Amino acid sequence: MPMYQPSRGRGEEYDVGGGGQVLDLETAVKDGILGGGGGVVVVHSGAIEKKLSLKKMIEELDSIEVPSVFICPISLEPMQDPVTLCTGQTYERSNILKWFSLGHFTCPTTMQELWDDSITPNNTLHQLIYSWFSQKYLAMKKRSEDVQGRVLEILETLKKVKGEARVSALKELRQVVTAHDSAKKTVAENSGVSLITSLLGPFTKHVVASEAIGILVHLDLNSDGKANLMQPNKISLMVDTLNEGSIDTKINCTKLLEMLMEGKDSEWEVLSSLSLLVGLLRLIKDKRHPNGVLSGLRLLKLISSHESLRNSIVGIGAIPQLVEVLPNLNAECLELALVILEALSTLPEGALALMDCRSTIPNVVKLLMKVSESCTQFALSILGAVCKLAPEKCASVAVEAGLAAKLLLVIQSGCNPVLKQRSAELLKLCSLNYSETMFISKCRLTKTMQ
Repeated sequence: MPMYQPSRGRGEEYDVGGGGQVLDLETAVKDGILGGGGGVVVVHSGAIEKKLSLKKMIEELDSIEVPSVFICPISLEPMQDPVTLCTGQTYERSNILKWFSLGHFTCPTTMQELWDDSITPNNTLHQLIYSWFSQKYLAMKKRSEDVQGRVLEILETLKKVKGEARVSALKELRQVVTAHDSAKKTVAENSGVSLITSLLGPFTKHVVASEAIGILVHLDLNSDGKANLMQPNKISLMVDTLNEGSIDTKINCTKLLEMLMEGKDSEWEVLSSLSLLVGLLRLIKDKRHPNGVLSGLRLLKLISSHESLRNSIVGIGAIPQLVEVLPNLNAECLELALVILEALSTLPEGALALMDCRSTIPNVVKLLMKVSESCTQFALSILGAVCKLAPEKCASVAVEAGLAAKLLLVIQSGCNPVLKQRSAELLKLCSLNYSETMFISKCRLTKTMQ
């Protein structure tokens, strides 16, 4: 909603949108502009007529651009009961009465002292506000009804057609569902989820699967809908589509798989597919598409949270690939990647793979005290797992990479005590092979740190 612009006195002109038309209040109501001509708008339902609630219309049209003349200068919200002071300025009744109750006897906009403390209902402005919101509200409702009707037509079409006609219908439905919340509701309430899900099978073409998944990922799936999609042949199709589709299709596939698995304590074996893990790693390494990287990491984090699946992730060589992309990730993706690596480091095979990757220590050391406290926590956990495997070998590499200086920064910072304790233990481990003088020289510390 726009910032308030003070009114300029009686008979002034206002821009109320709709192609840049400028008008004054009296002319607007007289000529019926913005729904004038009486100002009472009713909804006909059989023999019953009911006046629309201004409050309800304002709430449902919350995101719409509202003419500044309709905005209360105090709350910066549309006025429902406008009243005018002796200064000619108009406010929402409840707001100006609250202003007076606080002991103010001035006009909030002009700060003039009031020579008359009475307030006058601004019926003309109220009528214009009501008429404007009524027209916008009814137009919105009509568009919504049109969308619902079109969705029902497409669903009926999908029951009958095949081939290119099916692809075209799915594409149109995906566009409508993406653009309109009412379309999502209509699909859900008219067995649309089961209809679209039935199109996914072992012989479904990828172009059909891509459009169907693009629809499903935007819907609120209930337990039955999720259970239907969890069938092995449908999961297999999603994985194939992820590996062969466009970047948007890949993202939709990862999001849908994440939706299906969230909150589940079992059935995780369906995500143990090596083809899925390989596809996710390809997505994560493609730095041209940050949204794809984020989607891939989110699903891989979910998979790695289940201990039974971690060996599969380590087994396909995910650790060195994740370590290599660390320098290119943004803060959100970086935290996800570190969570995954920390989970994998709890396996003996995972810790060994981290130690064998030459980039692990230098890349992870750089992240200490750089992004966030949680990232520092995950990085310390990973470094601890690596250094404990081969203290002599790894400690010297870590010291050369500047670990000691970073650990001292953590210890001297305002981090939580657990992180400080972990840093102190790791620092002690790094110093075992050095004399005090040699360790200080190796660490390249400032005099203050020494």
